[in-house]
Amino acid sequence: MKKLHVFNFYEGYQAELLRDILAREGINCVLRNVQLTAAVGEIPFVECCPELWVIDNEAWPRAKMFVDAWFKKDAVAPSWTCPQCREALEGHFGACWRCGTIRAEG
Repeated sequence: MKKLHVFNFYEGYQAELLRDILAREGINCVLRNVQLTAAVGEIPFVECCPELWVIDNEAWPRAKMFVDAWFKKDAVAPSWTCPQCREALEGHFGACWRCGTIRAEG
C-alpha cells in the first residue's frame, strides 16, 4: 500500500470523490484520517489530514496520473457542445449533464 495524496482538513469530500473516480478505473484505494478533523488540538494536526492510499503498489503510477490531472490548475479547457443533444457546456465538464455523453478527447 502506498500513499497517493494528502488533502487539507476541509477536503474530505474531494478525497472521497477521487477515491470513487479511481475505483471506477479499477484502482482500489483507501481513505485514512477522514474522521480525525474533529480531533485537531487533541492530536497533532498533521495526523488529522485525510490521506488517499493506493492498495496495489503497481497501480500507483496510474493513480498518480489521475490525481495530477485532477489538480492541474493551469490548463483551462474550452467550452464545448455536446455532439448528441447539442447542449452548450463549460470546459470543466467531462460529460454532458443533460444526456450523459462523454466529452471526446482532442
